[in-house]
Amino acid sequence: MHQARARQAIGAGMIGNILEWYDFAIYGFFAVEIGRQFFPHSSPVAQLLATFGIFGVGYLMRPLGGIIIGHVSDHYGRRAALIAAITAMAVPTFLIGILPGYTTLGLAAPIILTLLRMVQGLSLGGEHPSSMVFLVERAPPGRRGFMGGMAACGAIVGLLLGSATGAVLASLMSPEALAAWGWRVPFVMGLGVGLIGNLIRRNIEETVPERTTEHPAIIETLRNHWGLVGRIAALAAFNAVPFYLLFVYLVSVMQLQDGFTPAQALLINSLSMTVLLPCMMLSAWLTDIYGRKPVLLVAIGLGFITAWPLFGLMHQPDPLLVFAGQLGAAVFVGFFTAAFPALIVESTPAEVRCTAVALGYNLSIGIVGGLTPFLATLLVAYSGHPLAPAFLIMAAAAVAFAAALSFPETLGKPLEGSLVTTQPIGSEAQIGAEAQEEAPVPEAPADAPAHGPETAKAA
Repeated sequence: MHQARARQAIGAGMIGNILEWYDFAIYGFFAVEIGRQFFPHSSPVAQLLATFGIFGVGYLMRPLGGIIIGHVSDHYGRRAALIAAITAMAVPTFLIGILPGYTTLGLAAPIILTLLRMVQGLSLGGEHPSSMVFLVERAPPGRRGFMGGMAACGAIVGLLLGSATGAVLASLMSPEALAAWGWRVPFVMGLGVGLIGNLIRRNIEETVPERTTEHPAIIETLRNHWGLVGRIAALAAFNAVPFYLLFVYLVSVMQLQDGFTPAQALLINSLSMTVLLPCMMLSAWLTDIYGRKPVLLVAIGLGFITAWPLFGLMHQPDPLLVFAGQLGAAVFVGFFTAAFPALIVESTPAEVRCTAVALGYNLSIGIVGGLTPFLATLLVAYSGHPLAPAFLIMAAAAVAFAAALSFPETLGKPLEGSLVTTQPIGSEAQIGAEAQEEAPVPEAPADAPAHGPETAKAA
């Protein structure tokens, strides 16, 4: 693949993840303001619980979204799935930004907000797995590990962009203006990111897997590949548990139990996520040299060994020690997260690739990841020990280590199955001109379309 096409593929694959996690960050950042706008409770705590309850509803939609977007990808094409996913995120994000609150719409306001979050959850369930599949399949020779890691990097860029946007608005606006209308600005801005992503994705070539069965991809997956889905879910547990403990649960704990201000907690969290990016890029690069499994197994082993001492550092009163703890955790989280996509995509047959990857990934992220903060809180409450959540990381590491061993090494092996490649939407004229230069074209009837569909098989 030409360097320009590789860069275009990276941009097309990452832009959706950036938008998805941008929304994740701004929704959490402005949870208090959203609660005041859409819920009539007199208690701020009740408002916050309702706001995060709707946030959780979106996560419950992820497995269904993975099935729907996966079906589109495996039956109608990778580009079609990516366009559907980013549209299903950008439009609801914008609508949340302009949705009138409870004082205007009454009970309809929180109901509409819930429906919009459900659509976003469907998108979230399909976007990340689809982008992983897209980037690995489009990778130049010897770069599939690196390209798969770029999908994971997009999520971190989105989180940082959302956090930075919220922080800038909070610094420029008065608390009254922020609560009244300022929180809406980043949601409306999300439409711009979505339009850019949609434009980028519409100008990439379409690839559709060749199908050897008439059964829907989800039926074929559950009938013949349920074991693979289970192994992907088990491996993804180590993607879910450490991330939600370190970058969601601990942000609240630092404020509620350790006495840090919200600004201190968010700064430590943002700096740690910034460190994730070079770790992820290094990991993705290493997988193309030494293999997927060695990098994954080392990352999982580091997580198991260091979980307890790092949690100890993250419960110290000194911000530098807390940052050191999160920095250490960022190493094994980053290394695992970036090495993960290539292995699971390369291990899955083309005709069910997106459906199987999305189902296994979302079952783990949506259920295990979604329950992790709750289980961590429960462990601390019953044990009385603030470091008890480290055992969740160790348990996830043990499960993921066994799952990783069950996968064959895929470095250097061809992708299973074949794809049919069609021309991009925006380039018919260019392709037609190039074809005319290479060979004479018979004159078409007057009522015939200027350009017919062109397909070429690509392994």
